[in-house]
Amino acid sequence: MARRPPPGWAPAGRVSPEHDVQLTLALRQQGRARLARLVRAVSDPRSPRYGRFLSLEQLRDLVQPSPATLMTVLKWLRGHGVESCSSVATLDFLQCHMPASTAERLLPGAEFHRYLKDQRSVVRSPLPYTIPKDLAEHVDFVGGLHRFPAERNVVSRAWAKEQAEPGQPHGQRAAFHLGVTPSVIRKRYNMTGGDVGLLPNNSQACAQFLEQYFHQADLAEFMQLFGSSFAHHSKVDQVVGHQGWGKAGLEASLDVEYIMSTGANISTWVFSNAGRHESQEPFLAWLLLLSNMSSLPWVHSVSYGDDEDSLSSAYLQRVNVEFMKAAARGLTVLFASGDDGAGCRRVPGGNHTFRPSFPASSPYVTTVGGTSFKNPFLVTAEVTDYISGGGFSNVFPMPDYQAAAVRSFLRSAAKLPPSSYYNSSGRAYPDLAALSDNYWVVTNRVPLPWVSGTSASTPVVAGMLALVNDRRLQRGQGPLGFVNPALYQLRERGHGEALYDVTQGCHLSCLDGAVQGQGFCAGPAWDPVTGWGTPNFPRLLRALLEA
Repeated sequence: MARRPPPGWAPAGRVSPEHDVQLTLALRQQGRARLARLVRAVSDPRSPRYGRFLSLEQLRDLVQPSPATLMTVLKWLRGHGVESCSSVATLDFLQCHMPASTAERLLPGAEFHRYLKDQRSVVRSPLPYTIPKDLAEHVDFVGGLHRFPAERNVVSRAWAKEQAEPGQPHGQRAAFHLGVTPSVIRKRYNMTGGDVGLLPNNSQACAQFLEQYFHQADLAEFMQLFGSSFAHHSKVDQVVGHQGWGKAGLEASLDVEYIMSTGANISTWVFSNAGRHESQEPFLAWLLLLSNMSSLPWVHSVSYGDDEDSLSSAYLQRVNVEFMKAAARGLTVLFASGDDGAGCRRVPGGNHTFRPSFPASSPYVTTVGGTSFKNPFLVTAEVTDYISGGGFSNVFPMPDYQAAAVRSFLRSAAKLPPSSYYNSSGRAYPDLAALSDNYWVVTNRVPLPWVSGTSASTPVVAGMLALVNDRRLQRGQGPLGFVNPALYQLRERGHGEALYDVTQGCHLSCLDGAVQGQGFCAGPAWDPVTGWGTPNFPRLLRALLEA
């Protein structure tokens, strides 16, 4: 059965037989069970192996496909005349270029069509492909056929509300006390002017997947307006990928400006994967870069997501292993929890269920939800931001590190949605939260107010964790790595004050008779709206220095 393209993408016919397509083959890895055990050991502060991360070479030795897999796949490709392939350092992905006609012979059933949306074009197959029987055990999936570039604003839409006052001249600072700025964040989370990075060998990154770019001039202006009270960088040190010269994107500006003003004075990279090739999947291209670079920033902030149910099981499981690989190397990878609350999916037959987002639902990433100030004009306590994504995975089982916290929530919550709406035994998210409402951003040289979404809270938390890494590295300790096991142990280790508990407010979900637009509600300790709450930076720093 032919797949319908996502809304907005119009079919423009089959491509010519000689049209160049790029396929990404995810080769079956060895050692997945050993990798899972290793990640548990190096990420748990109670383990004797805590912090003993792998180099890229050691990781390759653990996961690289078997010689039989490599031989079988290469023989299959050569048999079809495919010569133009490149691998990654861990040898578990192959990227190959070939004419569309060859790709269609290689993967029976596939048929390559072009789709257009605005100024963009992609090449995808509306029909399912099959992998020949003798190859099935060697290939997890083939990328570049089905998944369209996710519209990041579906999950993390930063929108500029119409109330923005027009015609504010640049020079007038007085208007800037309404709304979230770096100084508001630093005040709320108890960060001082001294909470800045000091080490040249520490770095942080954000990843961007749309045809969206940040501009260095916007960043410089943002720091001029809002960065006077702390040491900071006004330039991104490294752009990996293509940085275009088009209009600056609101999302791209938001990421860079807030990771660099929270993780202030820390060297920052931007991974810019807009999908330059029509058959490239930008998110997959970023994962391949992680598997191919031996030196990487320790912290990565990503505001990106897809509905979990729109992705194949093979793809979900394999991408989850890619996050395990990052954890094994000591990387801290944060994802925005999404801006649709619990989400909503109509199931055939008329019933609704909540709709989890991926990678937010991966048990191997740290997922960040969103909050608002209780009084929008005062730096006060926080309540739930009703858009804050959260819920339970329908694919990944609940990991051990969070089982006690989540069961406690399910047992003690004042009110829960009907159990048919969610999978109470799945990975629950988010893990923690930060302000996600009413940010100031400079984009295309204009300061814009009212920018909201968990794509604002995620770089803020990422910047704080990069500062923790800076302090750890100064003391001769290793980086934090995958931080969830440590986060979920804070309370029992006497560090309950490291996070402000957010106990008020609910997020949105299905507009129907049973739940009437309400998903889960925040409560004491962990909840699936704001996780453990928002950072109290000095206490969180102290707790994570002891980890």
